[in-house]
Amino acid sequence: MRDRFRAQVRDDVKRLALGQLAEAGPQGLSINAIAKELGVSGPALYRYFASRDALLTELIVDAYDDLADALIEVADAGAEGPAPERLHAFAHAYRRWAVDQPHRYRLLFGPPLPGYDAHAERLVDAAKRSMTTLLDIMRDMPEDGGPAPPPPALAGQMREWSHRHGIDADPAVALRAVALWARLHGVVSLEIAGNFESMGLAAEQLIEHELSDR
Repeated sequence: MRDRFRAQVRDDVKRLALGQLAEAGPQGLSINAIAKELGVSGPALYRYFASRDALLTELIVDAYDDLADALIEVADAGAEGPAPERLHAFAHAYRRWAVDQPHRYRLLFGPPLPGYDAHAERLVDAAKRSMTTLLDIMRDMPEDGGPAPPPPALAGQMREWSHRHGIDADPAVALRAVALWARLHGVVSLEIAGNFESMGLAAEQLIEHELSDR
């Protein structure tokens, strides 16, 4: 019963913290405010999360896992299909997740809070699942004549980075994956910030163009 109670309290804290993120972003995260809403003292919650940064880390890891689950689900569903179709499914699932939960997307890819280590090993490990899925798709993508090789210095960086993800990806393939993610992230970030609304642009169609121009 003690373990169940502890898990319930942690879930309640994270649920309220996500509400704070939606209203005010990471800078609005306050354990004392959460404690007040739960009717307990601030110090009482430190038995469940050692600090605000510890709570923030849990929220980030949960978000990375949730995003990866959504991407892996669509990738697995089309596992027997051609790689371009899998890539389209991946890209649109990525956008849907961000549009449905913009506060969690910003938590992952927005500027980190001052003093918070956004490159801690646990966070880097959590981020790997999504990118590994993209790398796996890009490795199967057809390319007339093969992807152009990157310059030697960049090739070395791509090789080291892909090896850290556990996939022996050709540097050119790894570069294509990173470049595509950067373009996809750019479209999605501008969309959830409302930048396309006044322009009358449909982000979904922009993504289709990015995929056709990969």
